[in-house]
Amino acid sequence: MYADCNDILSAHHLFDHLSHPNVFAWTAMLAFYSRNAMPNECFTYYNEMKMNSVFPDKYVLPNVVRACTKLLCVKTGMQIHKEAVVFGVDLNLQICNSLIDMYSKCGDVSSARRVFDAMVERDLLSWNSLLSAYVSSGFLALAIELFGFMRMEGFEPDIVTWNTIMDAYCRMGQCDEASNAFTKIKEPNIISWTTLISGYSRIGKHEVTLSIFREMMSTGKVCADLDCLSSVLVSCRYIEGSNFGREIHAHGMRNVDITAFYKSAGPALLVMYATSERTLEMDNVFNCMDKSDVVTWTAMIHSLAHLGMAHSALTFFREMQILSIQNDQTTLSTILPVCDLKTGKQIHAYILRYGFSSVITVLNALIHMYSKNGCNAIAYSVFLNMERRDVVSWNAMIGGFGMNGFGQAALHLMQEMRHSGIFPNSLTFTSVLSACSHSGLVDEGLQIFHSMTREFGFEPKTEHFACVVDILARAGQLDDAVEFIKRMPVKPDKCIWGAVLSASRAHQNIGTGVLAAENLVQLEPNNAGNYVTLSNMYVRAGRWEDAVRVRKQMDSRNLVKPSGYSFIENGK
Repeated sequence: MYADCNDILSAHHLFDHLSHPNVFAWTAMLAFYSRNAMPNECFTYYNEMKMNSVFPDKYVLPNVVRACTKLLCVKTGMQIHKEAVVFGVDLNLQICNSLIDMYSKCGDVSSARRVFDAMVERDLLSWNSLLSAYVSSGFLALAIELFGFMRMEGFEPDIVTWNTIMDAYCRMGQCDEASNAFTKIKEPNIISWTTLISGYSRIGKHEVTLSIFREMMSTGKVCADLDCLSSVLVSCRYIEGSNFGREIHAHGMRNVDITAFYKSAGPALLVMYATSERTLEMDNVFNCMDKSDVVTWTAMIHSLAHLGMAHSALTFFREMQILSIQNDQTTLSTILPVCDLKTGKQIHAYILRYGFSSVITVLNALIHMYSKNGCNAIAYSVFLNMERRDVVSWNAMIGGFGMNGFGQAALHLMQEMRHSGIFPNSLTFTSVLSACSHSGLVDEGLQIFHSMTREFGFEPKTEHFACVVDILARAGQLDDAVEFIKRMPVKPDKCIWGAVLSASRAHQNIGTGVLAAENLVQLEPNNAGNYVTLSNMYVRAGRWEDAVRVRKQMDSRNLVKPSGYSFIENGK
């Protein structure tokens, strides 16, 4: 009774007066330590119990297994599992459930499955524990399959089951399936809503994300917690012209502990305000965040880098060093892309000195930094000396060759990548196509583009079509570029027509230039530079009336061309 009421001093007082405590007395003490996250004390008492020739039973062992789970100590957990077999209680329902949970949280999913398969009886907790193990370990298809078997066995899912299945579908990108599962929950809790919100946010359906959040708030049945608010804020930065993010910011300040709110949602707020170029709000958020936390500084550096404010990002990085805030791999990976060569070399020395030389994400950023600063030889040396490489490593080096005009080297490296067993992703093809564009490799670029679908089963995205247009346009094949645009299954964006316009100017092709400029005006009706460019193109073509008409359209929209603006130089 004392142990259950968390009065451990009184429980100890009685326990110590027992000349020969039996298994029930030991169980009371073990349960207290296990329940109150004191696993080491639990193990100490368990070992002492065995030394006193008191053998564990089906009530003792679940408590000890839960202590192993808290320490994520699978080796000790396996020993307890063996003792359960020795004492003949390994098929007990509670012990099996605790073993499944222990193996799952320690990352040994196969052992969790073996325990599950050997059970003579199962309850809903058994199924939920294994489902959670599969989802948290990334075995999403197996989780869906297991869910089907569970229903066939006659078990009705509870809210924990549905939340787990929703999480699986969301991680698979099948958010509509998750939404369908959501409708089966009579009283969704905050985990249900947050799972759906974060799922749609991850696949880029940000309007849907905000719609779900509004629906949740309108029900008035659940309160948004820190995880929910942080998930919604991620989507807010993608919705142009919306003040929804600021509303959520205000909501969090009013309804959540302010310190916890900024610790959880602060990084998302910084990125959101950076996206809308609200630097004053960025400063305000940063000033409210914990300055001793490396995450705070990394988020601010990332936000400034996103804005192209490299000098400010480096200033914050240096201030962070002055305050002795320990860098982590995310900080280094964030700052390297905005470094000049001198600062980048200094950080490279720091990486070698403080043990980051085997961290793939840091080395990938280092390759990008050297490539951006034109030091392809050093970038390639970093690449060659990597112990392990992921697809980002290959993409970074391929992109480095491409941006510095080494198209053939980029193509050769992609072949090496395929031979190494690394499967190219969408960015790989973008990097290779861009390399072909900058090196004038028209035939090679077209061959790579067609191989995306034929050999790799990729559906080309807008950026891949843009690269092909750029390849043809830079090579002066402007008619082919326009014909390619007409055959595209996606609508051409400003980057595609901008590439055509730039090449038209370079090759003095007035007709194609006018076509590109006309499309740019339609795509960006409030961009003054587009009207000026189109008007100038009409003048060059001798179409004076059209030039005057465009100027009048510009005046009617009260558009003023910014001083010193150059359409081509700004890469629009």
